[in-house]
Amino acid sequence: MRVGLFVTCLVDLMRPSIGFAALKLLENAGCEVVVPDTQTCCGQPAWNSGDKPGAEALAKKTIAEFEGFDYVVVPSGSCGDHIRTEYLGMFATEPEWRDRATAMAARTYELTDFLVSVLKVEAVPGNYTGSVTYHDSCTGLRSLGIKAQPRALLAKVKGVELKEMNGCEECCGFGGTFSVKFGDVSAAIAERKCDFIHSSGAKAVAGGDLGCLLNIEGKLRRMGDETTRVLHVAEILAGEV
Repeated sequence: MRVGLFVTCLVDLMRPSIGFAALKLLENAGCEVVVPDTQTCCGQPAWNSGDKPGAEALAKKTIAEFEGFDYVVVPSGSCGDHIRTEYLGMFATEPEWRDRATAMAARTYELTDFLVSVLKVEAVPGNYTGSVTYHDSCTGLRSLGIKAQPRALLAKVKGVELKEMNGCEECCGFGGTFSVKFGDVSAAIAERKCDFIHSSGAKAVAGGDLGCLLNIEGKLRRMGDETTRVLHVAEILAGEV
């Protein structure tokens, strides 16, 4: 099985360890993994900001780079959803690109969903000792149905104690450009999320989208919390923490 790993912009620029963890998980499950070195952005920020031409150009570039693989795997529900959902409407009036986008959408999966639903992995290489609470990112949860998958995988990691927080499905306040346009509202939402994390008693918070994790970690540190770890679920599953 040949898998194209779409690393995402944030992972590439801010925490490459997530990309390496995703690679380790996929290879450990028996996949041949390729990371196209020309990949850049899926186009979501441009699309959400109203830059239709820019978003379409990036979408076409991404489709061309990844359509030769059996599957495309993304360690982000947000980026994965953009490829699976938005590309289809973006090219509704361009038959050739619409068909290519449709074919790619059918082969594109968020990382934990791919490991559980397609590969049906029975074990992961990670070994992590400690309590973890899980933040469900908005897009992954509501558009892709990412909820049980990461928890099922965490249950396979020896030493992990999952402590569910209240409001695990509530937004962290990031929302991409939302956090820039509505800073005060975003900060208040993030503080509420951090209060939930503290109330859970967990020593770490995990999630599947780096944008959320950066926002949460930034707020935790500004609130004076220097000890709660903020980890991508792939890092825990792969033992890269």
